[in-house]
Amino acid sequence: MVMSLFSALMVGFILGIKHSIEPDHIIAVSTMVGKSKKLWRSTLTGVFWGVGHTATLFVVGMVLVLLKGDLPEKWAMSLEFLVGIMLVYLGVKSLIVKKGLVSKSPNEVKGSLWKVTIIGFIHGLAGSAAMVILTLSTVSSVWECALYILIFGIGTITGMLVFTTILGIPFVYGNSNKTWNISLARIAGTVSFLFGLYYMYNLGVTEGLFETWLG
Repeated sequence: MVMSLFSALMVGFILGIKHSIEPDHIIAVSTMVGKSKKLWRSTLTGVFWGVGHTATLFVVGMVLVLLKGDLPEKWAMSLEFLVGIMLVYLGVKSLIVKKGLVSKSPNEVKGSLWKVTIIGFIHGLAGSAAMVILTLSTVSSVWECALYILIFGIGTITGMLVFTTILGIPFVYGNSNKTWNISLARIAGTVSFLFGLYYMYNLGVTEGLFETWLG
C-alpha cells in the first residue's frame, strides 16, 4: 500500500515537470523572463509562476474532490479561453517594448513577481478540471488526493524553475546589447500573441465554445 502510494506520487512529480513545459505555460512565462536583468530573477519567475499555479490547482481541485463534483465542460473551456486572452495581452506588452533591460527597484521586482504569480494562478484555473480527473484516477482517499496535487505542484515548480533559469541566460548575458534584448522580447511577444489567437480560435470555433455561449 505504502509503495503503491509512493509510486503514484513519484509519477505525479514527473507529470508535474512535464506539465510545466506545456506550450501555453512556456510561452506566457517567456514574455516575463525577458524583462529580467539578473539570472536569479529569471529563476524566481519560474518559482512564483509554479506557486500560483499549484495554489489554484490545490484549492479548486480539493473543493471539487470534497464536493464530489465536476466542472461543467462549458466552464472548463471558458477558463481555457481566459488563458488565450492572457497570452495575447502578454504578447502585446512584449511587442511594444522600447528599451532594453533596465534595473528595477525592489518594489518593481516585487510587483513583477506578483504578476507572474497571477499568470500561474490563471493557468491553474484552466487546468483544475483535468487535474481532478487525473488525481481521482490515480489515488482514492481525500488525503491522498491532497498529497498527490501538492507533489504534482512541486514537480511543476521544479520544471518551471529549471526552464526559466535556462531561458534567462541569453537575456542576462546579452544584457549589454539592447538590440539583442529587444529582439528576443519581441520574438517572445510575437509567439505569445499568435499562439493566443490560435488558442482562442481553436477553443471557440473548432471545439465549439462560442456555440455553447450563444446556446
